[in-house]
Amino acid sequence: MTHARPGRPRLHRPRRPGSTARAEILDAAAELFTTRGFASTSTRLVAEAVGVRQASLYNHFATKDDILAALLEQTVTPTLSFCERLGDDAPAETRLYALALFDTAQLVAGRWNLGALYLLPEVRTERFAQFHTARTGLRECYRRLTVAVLDHLGTGADADDPRADLPFRLVESAINIRADRGTDAVADLPDVLAEAALRVLGFTAPAEPVRAVARTLVARVADSS
Repeated sequence: MTHARPGRPRLHRPRRPGSTARAEILDAAAELFTTRGFASTSTRLVAEAVGVRQASLYNHFATKDDILAALLEQTVTPTLSFCERLGDDAPAETRLYALALFDTAQLVAGRWNLGALYLLPEVRTERFAQFHTARTGLRECYRRLTVAVLDHLGTGADADDPRADLPFRLVESAINIRADRGTDAVADLPDVLAEAALRVLGFTAPAEPVRAVARTLVARVADSS
């Protein structure tokens, strides 16, 4: 990512959510990119939405691509970090449920449906390699846990088994579900998709015991960050 100069002190009352000018810029850009479109949004429009001069925006982000890269990475890196801290003390089913629960909550909790930006043609370029590397790392976390669940269920699997990608893809379906139903109608999705991630692998036991332990695990891992 290109590094811009440090930002100047704020001289106006903030218009957007966020404790810093950088956070306000990201919030404004997230709204415009997801509602107006990335190609149709200029840095001038983002600056106007924040209430700063365009030159002031460049103190925080050198280019529009830098803003998009920051938004994309914040959809993945918290969950990747969570997965890396899960450990291996809990059963694989519990860890997979916890990961899907945390990840779905991240995808549906923000003000704007940032996952919809994944499909932008611009995102396919090398400029966004850092985001793709992080997303691939997260996908591999899912695959490792999925294979462990399948092994525990006695059905057997390896990394090339097509079932290994199912939980990851199910969780990312939250992006389209949110687009269809709206932000206010997806509060139930984290538990729904977390349970579905197990059921699609052939897990038939009651989900509530797994859910209860997974929620405790999520709280513990999140508190350790």
